Amino acid sequence: MTTRKKSARKKASSKLQLASAEKPSPVLELVLTRFRLLAMQRLGWLEKLWSEEGAPSAKAGISRDEIEGHLADRDSPESESAWLQGGESSRRYRASLAGIEKAIAADQSSRLARLVNVFGLSTEESDLLQACVAVALDPALARVCAYLQDHTGRAYVTEDLAARLFGYGRSGIWSPESPLFRWELVSTKDIGPGEPRALACDPYIRDWLAERHTVDESLVGIGRVQEPKSPLRSWPVDESVEFINRTIYAESADRLRFVITGARGSGRRTLAATIAATAGLPLLVIDADRVDDQTWPRVFLRAQRQAYLERRAVAWMGESLARRLWPEVPFFPLQFVLCEAGHEPPPISDLIERNLKMPGLVIAEREHLWREHIPGAKKWPKEDLVFLAQSYRVHVGDIADAARSRVVNSEEAIKRVRVSARSRLGNLAQLLECPFDWDDLVVPDVLKETLKDIVFEARARGAFWEEENNRRTFPQGRGLMALMSGPPGTGKTMAAQVIAASLQHDLFRIDLSSIVSKYVGETSQNLERILSRAAEIDAVLLFDEADALFSKRVTEVRDAQDKFANTDAAYLLQAIESFPGIAILATNQKNNIDPAFIRRLRFVIDFEKPNVAQRLEIWTKVTERLTGTERVEAMREDLRSLAESVEATGAQIKFAVLGAIFIAKRAGKILSITHVLRGLERELAKEGRALGSRDRKRMLVDGE
Repeated sequence: MTTRKKSARKKASSKLQLASAEKPSPVLELVLTRFRLLAMQRLGWLEKLWSEEGAPSAKAGISRDEIEGHLADRDSPESESAWLQGGESSRRYRASLAGIEKAIAADQSSRLARLVNVFGLSTEESDLLQACVAVALDPALARVCAYLQDHTGRAYVTEDLAARLFGYGRSGIWSPESPLFRWELVSTKDIGPGEPRALACDPYIRDWLAERHTVDESLVGIGRVQEPKSPLRSWPVDESVEFINRTIYAESADRLRFVITGARGSGRRTLAATIAATAGLPLLVIDADRVDDQTWPRVFLRAQRQAYLERRAVAWMGESLARRLWPEVPFFPLQFVLCEAGHEPPPISDLIERNLKMPGLVIAEREHLWREHIPGAKKWPKEDLVFLAQSYRVHVGDIADAARSRVVNSEEAIKRVRVSARSRLGNLAQLLECPFDWDDLVVPDVLKETLKDIVFEARARGAFWEEENNRRTFPQGRGLMALMSGPPGTGKTMAAQVIAASLQHDLFRIDLSSIVSKYVGETSQNLERILSRAAEIDAVLLFDEADALFSKRVTEVRDAQDKFANTDAAYLLQAIESFPGIAILATNQKNNIDPAFIRRLRFVIDFEKPNVAQRLEIWTKVTERLTGTERVEAMREDLRSLAESVEATGAQIKFAVLGAIFIAKRAGKILSITHVLRGLERELAKEGRALGSRDRKRMLVDGE
């Protein structure tokens, strides 16, 4: 659609004089003025041509003179250049342009100069960027673009327009591989068939050049600046910075990536920020798990672009990094990856990579951090603070989280760190309640003393393994492992619950169905995921039916399946030996467990079915707890007779009493031995047993 009418010309000319709403920096003022002067020159030339063509006819928007002008190539770049050089009306523009362009070329300190230098823009690329920046800073100039292109629908910069303004010929000379487009400094948009692409300066680039503090739209909600803090003495800050200086600066290496592994809350972000700050750079942390696969390349590019412009190191975090390839982008020289062990990213060729493992806090550091983060902790009883520091191998983040929760004493602090730790295992394990104490556990005294040995060692092991000589003597095998074997219902799970309750730790039962896999290598990988996460928290792991996981290896390898099964077993053996935490293996079939596992366990405990005295104690305790002392006294002789006559495990007794209570409730009667016998028969039937008629008659009493 033609715009060449007298009134339209006057309006367009007036638009050239408008200033932007916000006053840009001095160099951007020069860019705006340059664009306006170039546009005025182009407008003068077009005015000359249009005056020669005459007014359009009444019947058509295109005159014959206009067509003849195009065929005669009157608007050739050469003709325009000659007119600009010799035309009297353009002389004033030429003088002003020369001074402005000289000032822009001499600029070495502005953000525009920095952008041109960072991304290696040529003179032609810088000119195109300046045209897009001018229109972005002063949107009124978009109408000027439409007028100069003789098309009301082209209110934007095009490559053809830029080529004519800057004297590069009839059409665009910029390659799609130009840094302008690869780094998305200038965006392109297809308008329609036969229409030139619309060019626009990226909003973040516009704001950055104008020194407005904004965040790239693609990084909103997924990235933030991480502030450095005073590092702990065990953190490898100095050696890491020395490595940066030696590789990036001294050896002029292109790219360096630190991979920092550690549990959530271990201080990975703070360590990365401290290393970067010591090296003279702030740190931008981006959560890759909040980025879908489709937008990942664009987010990666935008993060690197912002890093170059703002001179920020970039840290990436999230489990998705383990499966994602880094796009082929010249990324900022200093990068960090923050992940858990076993979730490291794929390697990159021609990249210097340095791996750091977050060091655990020693007892003294934990005690200091509790006092530092929670002012009230200084007034806590000394023994409470010592117990907290010794018993819970918390991270910096755990203590900070407890401080944010406004804990007021050590008991609340313990609850908070336990709740925080539970989320780390996710659905890999089941949290078990631990309502029992030592009085509830009816086992031989020797066995109970062994269980108490486990508790004592669990409490004392933290300080013990901080001693250098002890660690040197035992480079592996520092974990506390116990095997509990025996028939079902003999108290193995209850013993684990009592141990966890005594330690004030959570007890997690590992679901073997989520570990054991028919596929080669998956069993060992699943166990590694659990152990790596559990190693960072203070909890007791219970592997029920452990023989299914730690079975004997095949001595005669007949096929590939036997070979891979032995490989899995060897890996499990190594993983258990390296596990630094507390684990209890429970089994009904001890003979099926690989002897190599048993040799590496700290405790091996056999649970037997209870004897007569133990059965009576269990009958009495369970019945009293569920029905009260009065009912137990009334049934004491019957319970004694039952304990002497029928072999039963603790679990069978407990469920027999529970069943009896509901049988009595249904009959509307007080609990009696008759109801107990019916409940017991149910439990015995599960293993194909039944009460003898003689025993039943001898134990029954009148007066149900």
